[in-house]
Order: sequence, then C-alpha cells, then structure tokens
Amino acid sequence: MDTTQVMDQLREAVGIAIKLAAPMLLLSMLVGVVVAIFQAVTQIHEQSIGFALKLIVVIAVLLLAGGWMLDTLQDYTYGIFQLIAS
Repeated sequence: MDTTQVMDQLREAVGIAIKLAAPMLLLSMLVGVVVAIFQAVTQIHEQSIGFALKLIVVIAVLLLAGGWMLDTLQDYTYGIFQLIAS
C-alpha cells in the first residue's frame, strides 16, 4: 500500500465521520439556538431545559438513523479489510 492509498483512505474516513456526525450535531445546534431564543424571550434561564432537549434530539436521531450509520460504518470497514487482504 503506497501513500496515495493511505491518504485516500484517511480522506474517506474523515468524510464518513463528518457524514455520520453531521445530523446529530446540526440538529442539536438548531435545538440549542431555538431554546436560547425561547429562554431570552421568556427570561427563563434554566440550563437543564436546553440539555434535556438536546439529549432527546440526539437519541431520536440515533434511533431513526442508527441503522444507516451502522451500515455506512460496516461498508467502510469491509472496504478497509478488502484493501488489507489485497
């Protein structure tokens, strides 16, 4: 295996990591902004509200997209093992 193949695999690994983390991160960030606006408008400054809602959103994303995430990781791992075997 030469350096170009290693760099391609590292680039693909970073892309997959971003693709898998993006839904959770973006939705939790969106919930954080909405909760912050709601707390600013109502002058309720309770930290546990934002944390609880973000936790619920992350769990929901994992439940809904967990199968797709697992399939993506399995395909990448299978490709890595195939590359090692060849």
